Amino acid sequence: MRISVFLLVLFTVACSSGPKPPPSPRINEIQLIGTHNSYRPGLGPSEMSLLRKTDPRQADNWEYKHLPLDQQLDLGVRQFEFDIFVDTNGGLFANPLGPRRVAQAGLPADPPFDPNGALKQPGFKVMHVQDLDYRSSCQPFTNCLSILREWSKRNPRHLPIFVLVENKDSKPKGEGYVTPEPVTMEALSALDAEIRSIFPPEELITPDDVRGPFQSLEQAVLKRGWPTVERARGKFIFLLDQERFTPMYTAGRSMLEGRVLFTNSLPGTPDAAFVKLNNPLTDGDEIQKLVKEGYLVRTMTDNGVEGVRGNDTTRRDAAFANGAHLLSTDYPFTYKHPQSGYSVGFDSGIARCNPVTAKPGCSEAQLTEGPPPAEAQ
Repeated sequence: MRISVFLLVLFTVACSSGPKPPPSPRINEIQLIGTHNSYRPGLGPSEMSLLRKTDPRQADNWEYKHLPLDQQLDLGVRQFEFDIFVDTNGGLFANPLGPRRVAQAGLPADPPFDPNGALKQPGFKVMHVQDLDYRSSCQPFTNCLSILREWSKRNPRHLPIFVLVENKDSKPKGEGYVTPEPVTMEALSALDAEIRSIFPPEELITPDDVRGPFQSLEQAVLKRGWPTVERARGKFIFLLDQERFTPMYTAGRSMLEGRVLFTNSLPGTPDAAFVKLNNPLTDGDEIQKLVKEGYLVRTMTDNGVEGVRGNDTTRRDAAFANGAHLLSTDYPFTYKHPQSGYSVGFDSGIARCNPVTAKPGCSEAQLTEGPPPAEAQ
């Protein structure tokens, strides 16, 4: 009996002394696919017909459209982009020019653009260009976030989801367009509040979480690095797109203390952690440099209207090879261009180990969204 116990102990020790599984990669050691203007369902048919007559080039640029957010998530999209406008009192964008122009041209009315009256309510509104390209698959901004969160709750092992927010306050040239409210420090604080009204702290990764004890956010990502994929599962990371609003967002909070969003920043500043470089062909060397140093980088993969129509993959391939972490497209995975078949996806899976930063041992198995392996439980 004592011999049996002794042998069992030896067997247990032998098993436990075997090779340990590789550690989880960090989120800057993988690549994910996202969508550009993720909320955009496209113009109404009559609006597009009218635009093709008046501005064919713009019509070509606006021919893309996206599936509803939850369907994009089902495909594997893990980065979203929302253009938002301040609408403190509600109703600022509730009566756009588009339907009136369609009626004046004698064209059939397009489907309703705001069937639930969301545009009449206070809060940030989601649209590409007021009066011209104002339709959204989710309105207002908090509803877009709620759709993402509800999907997340149904799929708690998902890879981190990145949300890029582009604040807008410009007015199209010409008469009759809505003049938007300016983006102010108060508006940016209201943006933080809207995000926190949907996501509890445990579902977010914020600058405070990443900075930890370091003296600046930049120091944290360059010396310690980003959280691991395992730690980031089921969580959201928000990114502020427009550089011109960074000074307001960081005023009195140079390291983004208490803020929700990571700024699109300049390396060498205390808030530097995320950088947007949208052309992997002309910015390729800079992207690789920043990726190697530890910054998180977002880029665009599609090579313009003609490139997409011709299934030109040179820009996409450069984005993959340069190591940018967030690869933004209008045609993710199986959602292909209807004529050329162009799309952006990996050979397998919805994520892959980063060709520039991944450490030995990183594998596709670590990036699946099923149950965790036994050793990680």
